[in-house]
Amino acid sequence: NSLHAVGPIVSNEVNQKLKMVKEKKYPIVEIFNSVQGEGFHTGTPSIFIRFGGCNLRCSWCDTNFDVWDKMSIPEIMKTLSQWTTKRVIFTGGEPAVQDLEPLSNELRANGYNMAIETNGTVELKEGVVDWICVSPKDMLYPEFSIKQREGNELKVVYLGQDLSLYDNLKKGFDNLFLQPCYDEAKDAGTNGKTFHETFDVVLDNPGWNLSLQTHKWMGVD
Repeated sequence: NSLHAVGPIVSNEVNQKLKMVKEKKYPIVEIFNSVQGEGFHTGTPSIFIRFGGCNLRCSWCDTNFDVWDKMSIPEIMKTLSQWTTKRVIFTGGEPAVQDLEPLSNELRANGYNMAIETNGTVELKEGVVDWICVSPKDMLYPEFSIKQREGNELKVVYLGQDLSLYDNLKKGFDNLFLQPCYDEAKDAGTNGKTFHETFDVVLDNPGWNLSLQTHKWMGVD
């Protein structure tokens, strides 16, 4: 009799998990189809899922991540279905503070490739995404240690800091990028000076590559 009871119990557990996945909601600022404008995959068509909430507050951040709508996984999938693009980027805010696994599983089951842009202060579950880009902010927040110390891409926003700060961290990454800080609150001359300084630093530090926010030049998201 106990053997016959296993079937319904397992079935109920599966149904309960499916129900939890369908009912789970994420704080979503926006979902949009564009091209990756910076870093290793510059120019690659991508769908950006921007999550609300962040554990840091960077002065130059161009995202209002404190205003969002709660969206379920089926609602997110329905939004994605209007585009043919099959590459998704989790961004924010800080996407790693979310429980990404249920959404990741659904996306993978539907043929999506997933990347994440994270500040690295939260360690990711192994296999939850296909491409990890860490953009550390420890030059501003030394009290927040970098937990995600391995990935595909290390993308550092340059504020004049010494790159020796990343001597240990960079060992865990395949591709190194230095990106000038573009501050919309500052004038073109100030931002231009930062661009040239970053250019010079890249030339003087073999192994680092220049990343530019090309989407801002084009006036697209």
